[in-house]
Amino acid sequence: MRWSGQAVNGSADPALIGLRGLVRSVRTPEFAGITFHEVAAKSALNRVPSGSPMPFHWTVNPYRGCSHQCVYCLHPDTLVLMADGRQRPIGRLSVGDEIVGTRVDGRYRRYVTTRVQAKWGTRKRAYRVTLADGTELIASGDHRFLSSRGWKHVTGTTSGGARRPHLTTANSLQGFGLGGSPTAEQRWTTTSFRRGYLSGMIRGDGSLFHGRYVYGTRTTEAHVFRLALADTEALDRTRDFLRSEGVETYTRPFGVASQARRAMLALHTRKRAHVAAIERLIERPETVDEDWHAGFLSGIFDAEGSHSQGCIRISNKDASILADIEGACDALDVPIVREAARDNGVSVVRVRGGLPARRRFLDITRPAITRKLGIVGEAVKTVADLRVVRIEDLGYDTEMVDITTGTGDFVANGVISHNCFARNTHTYLDLDAGKDFDDQIVVKVNVAEVLAAEVARRSWQRDLVALGTNTDPYQRAEGRYALMPGIITALAESGTPLSVLTKGTLLRRDLPLLATAAEHVPVDLSMSIAIFDDELQKAVEPGTPTAAARLATVRAATDLGFRVTVFLMPILPWLTDSVEHLDAALSGIAAAGAHRVIYGALHLRPGAREWFFAWLDREHPELVPVYRRLYGRSSYAPKEYRAWLARRVRPLLRRYGLDASEDDDSPEGRRGARQLASTAAELAPPSGVTLF
Repeated sequence: MRWSGQAVNGSADPALIGLRGLVRSVRTPEFAGITFHEVAAKSALNRVPSGSPMPFHWTVNPYRGCSHQCVYCLHPDTLVLMADGRQRPIGRLSVGDEIVGTRVDGRYRRYVTTRVQAKWGTRKRAYRVTLADGTELIASGDHRFLSSRGWKHVTGTTSGGARRPHLTTANSLQGFGLGGSPTAEQRWTTTSFRRGYLSGMIRGDGSLFHGRYVYGTRTTEAHVFRLALADTEALDRTRDFLRSEGVETYTRPFGVASQARRAMLALHTRKRAHVAAIERLIERPETVDEDWHAGFLSGIFDAEGSHSQGCIRISNKDASILADIEGACDALDVPIVREAARDNGVSVVRVRGGLPARRRFLDITRPAITRKLGIVGEAVKTVADLRVVRIEDLGYDTEMVDITTGTGDFVANGVISHNCFARNTHTYLDLDAGKDFDDQIVVKVNVAEVLAAEVARRSWQRDLVALGTNTDPYQRAEGRYALMPGIITALAESGTPLSVLTKGTLLRRDLPLLATAAEHVPVDLSMSIAIFDDELQKAVEPGTPTAAARLATVRAATDLGFRVTVFLMPILPWLTDSVEHLDAALSGIAAAGAHRVIYGALHLRPGAREWFFAWLDREHPELVPVYRRLYGRSSYAPKEYRAWLARRVRPLLRRYGLDASEDDDSPEGRRGARQLASTAAELAPPSGVTLF
């Protein structure tokens, strides 16, 4: 349902000029900070894609967006690690850019390539986080960084409703940091950097020739400069830097490609004045500043350096070049070791200190050759001192930027940073996928009327319509708009079966209407209740109704004659799979009058895996090795565990009369699990752990 697909019955909100389809925008003290954009929908029924495994074909979603989502934001100048190894301010990123994220692979978290899926800006109160190595991060209090003890917000409290994991000076962040070092963003344009680069590049890989040829009585002088490389990035930079110094060069083929080597091009000039100018440019100046040192290391690394197997090396046998490499590294505080010369006289200068030192070298020098920069595939091993030493409230709101990525995280100022999980439905509506999803809620105010017209058509086959498959139909906004009664009535009066899946106790309001509808069409009600330990439930699903409140809703429904299904999912290994916990859960469900239970073990899909393991490492570190073994190779618990769980749960199901032979390992149970999985991301509170 795009904005262009709406019938406009009024003027658009001034803040959303250009977006068609608004009836009006509403702000109310009851929902502070939230704007409801009421739209007149042209359609209400949504067809499920033909390839979907869901056991239904049609859905109705009266809302887009959710007021419970959090916003995680960074200052626009925060540097994000690109997939090519370079750094770019987050404010200059674009959707589709390839950047570096992380993913848990077996026992390790590794750097991987991901893409920017959405980007947005907002204004937030600013906090500065300072690390022991000098790295600084300016972020909102809601932003989260990966610490050695899991994901943590910048700010929080230790008690009350605002309680949440947050950074303290006892935490160390994960990544490599920036070490407080400036990047080459500014120095790259200085004369000293350019001349340093030319010195390193041309002394390392170029050739200068002066010769005299005698042909009979005729003498000819030759003055030649040539630089041949397979990497055109360094060749282009050298040509541009020479041009800025008034030296023009020409590019020509130098070597054709073969199975053993790549094709090569060469910069070339035979002008005596230009050759002489190049010779002057590459001389080490009497007074050398940091920019020249950084440029020299950049050039010599492009010419003679390598970055592989976790090591940066620069090889050469010229004593003056080796001395300049060591002098530059010393001046820029880059730790190195010079290895013993080989039999051919070549010595290797190696950067030591692990990934933090390598990133510092690359950030300072900004080499041109992309293939030498990346860290994709490496394990995340924090060597730098990334202890939090100070968190300052800067006392003002400022522009902030956030992104959504394919991995759910990215590297910000050398630190692993969480991103906001935007909803694609909002981008489809031409709304911002981040902040707008939080406080720009799209409400299809005429959904009941449109649905009534659609199901009244002669072509309508009266297939089952599932409610609650994208966003919970009983979210907070439903308390204001009360769209569900009209939807239920439209379906029932047309003879269309319906199902409702929710975690919300607002369902109780419509139980009498649903009971009336059930006199005419099949009505299926399902309630999701995963955890029956109040403290554990608060930790895993903060903000959701308690198990007791949801059981009371189940009882209210069963008292009206509904055969309610309870999804006891997910069962958490070693946390909620004990006989005592399962017995208490099923006893409570049976006492509430539920008809059946569909159960299933924890499913850790990519993205949810990182969230859950971070939570587990923080709250139950003793279980991390066990979970690594269970979920090391698959998103699903091993078949052996599921069989063990079945042997434990099925007798209890039979004892309490809740065994409908539709458990997790049966076809019907798997369909139910898939239905719940499709809605879990929307129904679970964003500040909690996404489990499905």
